[in-house]
Amino acid sequence: MEGKLEKNDFIELRYIGKIKDNNEIFDTNIEEEAKKLNLDIKTRILIICLGQNMILPSIDEFLIGKEPGNYILELEPKKAFGIRSKELIKTMPVSIFSKHNVKPEAGMVFSFDNLLGKITTVSGGRVIVDFNNPLAGKQVVYNLQVKRKITNEEEKIKALFLAFFSKEYKFKVENKKLIIEAEKNFVKIIELFKEKFKEILGLDLEASESLDSDSFRTKGSDSARKPEDFRHAQKSQISDIREIEEKSEEKAVEKK
Repeated sequence: MEGKLEKNDFIELRYIGKIKDNNEIFDTNIEEEAKKLNLDIKTRILIICLGQNMILPSIDEFLIGKEPGNYILELEPKKAFGIRSKELIKTMPVSIFSKHNVKPEAGMVFSFDNLLGKITTVSGGRVIVDFNNPLAGKQVVYNLQVKRKITNEEEKIKALFLAFFSKEYKFKVENKKLIIEAEKNFVKIIELFKEKFKEILGLDLEASESLDSDSFRTKGSDSARKPEDFRHAQKSQISDIREIEEKSEEKAVEKK
């Protein structure tokens, strides 16, 4: 018996997220299910540390106190991806899009300073963009499988690297000290996480500059995808939402 899960326990997790109303799968890290939906996901095992915001908070809360096994979790909008808000629907001048050689059309989704906005209407010189999460206002259901509780220290360390840095680094553990080799401009950033590593692993962290350019490699994180990775979104980049909002406000002032 592995016992009940507690905060800071590491687990291997498999999940499927569905919209309750139509049973449509919007997210999964299970390769077989992803292939059915033509989702391109990596097959690396997902390992998370409970209580450290590596997954939707409601899932975190639900799993603490449970034992490894299979579970079904139903979430109301407030506990999932939030309630739809009228304040997140913005009117923007078409000139902002033209400046970036983009012809806005209804249904297109853009990333504005890491906020996803979906164009709902294009009329004359105005574009209406909805910044609500695509899953806002929806009840969702998660099929969760906690395959195992992780006890191997190396697996835990690698999981934290991916969660905090989205990279894997060369490291060693000596006398309760975790020594990481990193590129020069990343050493100070890693050291900001000293307290986290101490809290979670009970290890003192030390980062040193790597003399070997091949001692580290960049990899994408496989933690449960965030709302902005919703599979129907077509992503394009337009930077500086502040400029967009300022121009929108200028238009409003002109009309007055």
